Amino acid sequence: MPLVPPPPTIVLVHGAFTDASSWAEVISILHTAGLTVRAPANPLRGLAQDAAHIGSVVRDIDVPVVLVGHGYGGAVITHAATDADNVVALCYVAGFGLDTGESVLDITHRFAPAPVADATITAALPTQVPGGPDSELYIRRERFPQVYAADLPPRVKNAMSVAQRPIAQRALTSRSGAPAWASKPSWYAIATADRMLNPTAQRFMAQRMAATEYLLDGSHAVVLSQPAAVVAMIREAAERGDGRGDGDALRRTF
Repeated sequence: MPLVPPPPTIVLVHGAFTDASSWAEVISILHTAGLTVRAPANPLRGLAQDAAHIGSVVRDIDVPVVLVGHGYGGAVITHAATDADNVVALCYVAGFGLDTGESVLDITHRFAPAPVADATITAALPTQVPGGPDSELYIRRERFPQVYAADLPPRVKNAMSVAQRPIAQRALTSRSGAPAWASKPSWYAIATADRMLNPTAQRFMAQRMAATEYLLDGSHAVVLSQPAAVVAMIREAAERGDGRGDGDALRRTF
């Protein structure tokens, strides 16, 4: 009898202003479905450095991988998966699917400004590390619930606002290399009520990569507010990640 290939491991990469705990509900549902999950810390120090770290995690996994990126984590997986042969599918959750030479700010500036544009503050690092960033960004605590997580319960978004992980400013201006989505099947969950990354920008990136689209009525924190829909996309990618199916980009609405 032919050998049945092992199911892919799901690697979840968080974005800016949060940490791997943002995947908690998604992880719980994936575990219930019997899938193996990894949720490494994204350093948020710079695109090349962050992608190198995530790429090393992926290459240490000896089975196929579905790589999932939320927000800035999308830029990281785009860069990290280029030379990771075991990545069979990419999933973007309101994520930055950059093209060659693009930066995060190139995308955000190309479309109408989101409320986050005037909600961030820059802070100097208290301790300088040779070769490291000299400043990083936070979302103003009083603005965080509105611009990042409007559809979460008050206690959750208030806790997230004070537990932010800042992102190095240079991570937003770093230029991406050749995109992994050009050679790997991709899925994209568009958060239609996102106030961090313009939904029009999300749709543009999803269509550019010919991704299967999922339309989710949620904020940028959709990984917490709509985990079941996010998991539905990931599971589809895991099941079809060995090819592009019939080659047609699809759209599903939740």
